[in-house]
Amino acid sequence: MSATLPRKSIEPWYKQGWPWFLIALPATAVIAGFITLWLAVSTWDGLVVDDYYQQGKAIDMTVARSLRARDLGLAARLKITSEALSVTLSVADGGRPPPTVIVTMAHPTRAGHDQVVLLKGVDGVFSGPIEPLSAGRWLIQIEDESRTWRLNGTTYLPAETEIRILPTDS
Repeated sequence: MSATLPRKSIEPWYKQGWPWFLIALPATAVIAGFITLWLAVSTWDGLVVDDYYQQGKAIDMTVARSLRARDLGLAARLKITSEALSVTLSVADGGRPPPTVIVTMAHPTRAGHDQVVLLKGVDGVFSGPIEPLSAGRWLIQIEDESRTWRLNGTTYLPAETEIRILPTDS
């Protein structure tokens, strides 16, 4: 008596699930690698500079400008609206404020949103139009036209629309 075993049909490999699962894992890594490469090539990181050594040497001059503002007894009040910027600059010991100031509003991570505004004023009150600023943290720098002193401050828009900036030691 001989028993015959039933014939089992063998499916080709491409009709089974495990080979495709094993192929999908490295294929996903390759696709993610190409996406990462595309992002690295197509976007520009504006925060990295080529001449970092030269900028490092300029720190001493920058610190001296902040110390000069402290020696002059400068203080500023800023009022920021969606269309305008107003700066009130006070000088200690009856000094005279400059006729013109340069106000730089810099976004910490997006250089394309930065604004530099030249404001003319009378008796220390300066005002002028600005482009609307997006919500978030902004770095503010006020300096005279000859760039002999500077005041630095930070604001969080839209929560802080009026700020006071005092000179720092750095």
